[in-house]
Amino acid sequence: MPKLSLKQLVEQLISLTKQDVFLRADFEQLGGYDQVGRAIRELVAEGKLLKIGYGLYAKARISSITGKPMLASNGGFKAVSEQALERLGVAWQPSDELVRYNKGETTQVPVNATVIVIRRFNRKISLREMHLQVSVTLSI
Repeated sequence: MPKLSLKQLVEQLISLTKQDVFLRADFEQLGGYDQVGRAIRELVAEGKLLKIGYGLYAKARISSITGKPMLASNGGFKAVSEQALERLGVAWQPSDELVRYNKGETTQVPVNATVIVIRRFNRKISLREMHLQVSVTLSI
């Protein structure tokens, strides 16, 4: 059996896991920093991964309508951004608007992905025109 390239190893690791969000550190055991970076960039160019932040990537699939890469997660950008926060170890809670909607207190559906983080958080999680809006609170 021929030896797999680093790109093929990264692609295989992505396809075998159930998670939708990956950190660059997830692939560091496969090769050197620059090699892993090249493999990830190639997968982004092929539409198998989408970059959603610094060192953050999400599984992607090609849209049957547009032919462009889109998130493979069923929950869309909101689910991917929440999973990214968890992967980064950030303590967060849903926004007040989402809590009120889930309780049935309002019929206004929250459109933007908004979360409340407990400590300072200075990273951007975004994909194209979608951005995670972060509010900071010092205590719950």
